[in-house]
Amino acid sequence: MSQVLFEWSDSFNVGIQEIDEQHRTLVDLLNQLHAAIRDHRGSQACREILDQLADYTRTHFLLEESLMRVSHYPGFELHKQQHEDLIGQVQSLQDKLDSGQASISFELLHFLQVWLTKHINESDKRFGNHFARNTNLQGYSEWSEEVKTTMKKKKWWWKFW
Repeated sequence: MSQVLFEWSDSFNVGIQEIDEQHRTLVDLLNQLHAAIRDHRGSQACREILDQLADYTRTHFLLEESLMRVSHYPGFELHKQQHEDLIGQVQSLQDKLDSGQASISFELLHFLQVWLTKHINESDKRFGNHFARNTNLQGYSEWSEEVKTTMKKKKWWWKFW
């Protein structure tokens, strides 16, 4: 039996580097949650990972939705609704955990794994195809490299913190 719940494969790539990297992070957090449950690390440790996963998911959805807006993705409303539905389900679970009405289980992990796999392979890939056809990917790549280079430089803005 595999030690991880969700084995990442390049077949999940949607063709947008930042999105693919964030998907790998989501998969990694899901695998961390799986390991915490499997190793009986306790509900507090599991809850912290679930909260990290929920927060990162919100951030990831914001990036995807921003790229959908700038590329005038016709499936934006439906895709955004799928995101909101998942956020609502996770928030509901967090509320039930807080009130002692639920616990983090392998069933939850299975639900999240299936949702993420299906969402990436169907909805996100449809958007990835649209993005590739409707944006200047060369410009997008240059912008990404420029941002990476800038981030590596001395951070002048640290003096403001």
